[in-house]
Amino acid sequence: MHIGTARTGLFNWLFAKHHHGKMRFRIEDTDRARHSDDAVEAIINGLKWLGLDWDGDIVSQYACKDRHVEIAHELVKRGQAYYCYCTPEELDKMRDTAKEEGRITFYDRRWRDSTATPPAGIKPVIRIKAPLTGERIVHDEVQGEVKVAAEQLDDFIILRSDGVPTYMLAVVVDDHDMGVTHVIRGDDHLNNTFRQNIIYEAMGWTIPVYAHLPLILGPDGAKLSKRHGATGVEEYRDMGYLPEAMRNYLLRLCWSHGDDEIITTEQAIEWFDLAGIGKSPARFDFDKLNFINAHYMKIADNARLVDLTLDLLRKTRQEISPNTESYLLAAMDELKSRAKTLLTLVDDARIYWMTGTVTPDEKAAAHLDDAGKLLLGKIANALKSAPHLTAESVESVCKALAESEGVKLGKVMMPLRAALTGTTSSPSLFHAIAILGIEETLRRIK
Repeated sequence: MHIGTARTGLFNWLFAKHHHGKMRFRIEDTDRARHSDDAVEAIINGLKWLGLDWDGDIVSQYACKDRHVEIAHELVKRGQAYYCYCTPEELDKMRDTAKEEGRITFYDRRWRDSTATPPAGIKPVIRIKAPLTGERIVHDEVQGEVKVAAEQLDDFIILRSDGVPTYMLAVVVDDHDMGVTHVIRGDDHLNNTFRQNIIYEAMGWTIPVYAHLPLILGPDGAKLSKRHGATGVEEYRDMGYLPEAMRNYLLRLCWSHGDDEIITTEQAIEWFDLAGIGKSPARFDFDKLNFINAHYMKIADNARLVDLTLDLLRKTRQEISPNTESYLLAAMDELKSRAKTLLTLVDDARIYWMTGTVTPDEKAAAHLDDAGKLLLGKIANALKSAPHLTAESVESVCKALAESEGVKLGKVMMPLRAALTGTTSSPSLFHAIAILGIEETLRRIK
């Protein structure tokens, strides 16, 4: 599910929650050639991961086809639509002529008021009778009053020759039948609104309130795309972002409440209104997302973070230490204080989930030369003599050894870190050794 779709879902959800209304979920699948069950599943899973629920069953637009066809023919009966028997060749000629003349619309409306006998062997489409003169106005809660000249709108098709309704008709009928009062969607649909309102008026139905959201751009100001990085919600989930952090970040893409950056879901429901949505496109800021996610990592429940960490480890590792869960729970306060994402937390937690022999990387191996191994032996003997293995006692042992050797503390800690983690960076070794215990610590450094 694209980030833009996720934000739209969030804004609809917050609006419904704020007003004690209902958010409906409809799959607009009239175009069966482009329909994908996998894409639908991705949307459902994305909404669920974000914690966004909906009211009632999921509605398939395609399943409502008969109702759409019924309304198309009803519009013909009312004189608001008509059968068009133009051939593909005739339409191509009209299109070429319009292009040559610099016109937006190309269909010449030849069957609009025609009394000619329909040609044999041609299955007609049904076209709406669009207004011929004047201005069309959309009153949008975000964009304000938007106008377009009537001559820019053609008599668009509402029912194809094969009996399949178009999206333009289907969305209006479904919104009406589902009791939709407010439509919050991307501003790429704004042009569609002018056409859809023609159908509402032709049927005498109440037009919903519209709010068209501006685009989400990449950091460079171009439309957000794969070249900027991840664009799908599931990608951010797999990158270790928390759903509450994504909700908070997506909320701030074109919506604001003063200078507030950290906004809880409860606050968002209380504060959300359409007036807070800006007209200008928002730029996706990965640094700000990391900042917000780091905040939610710090305040997250430790047991929950342990479970999420274990889930990630099980997906990527064949084997983890049997003591990993207890290690992580004991270390989580420190781990989450440093982490930007779950993935960085997993990396920092390496010392707690490693099994078997520690294999140092190139940088770490440089600290395990003869001098480093000699220091490790002395550290092991000193730790064995420590009466109680706590972070404080481990620190005292290491500082005392550094002093006796006449070296800085870092000279002692680097070979120790290399032996315990196989790397040159990690959370506090003092705390980690106290959590691992003397037996596991000595196993790794001997």
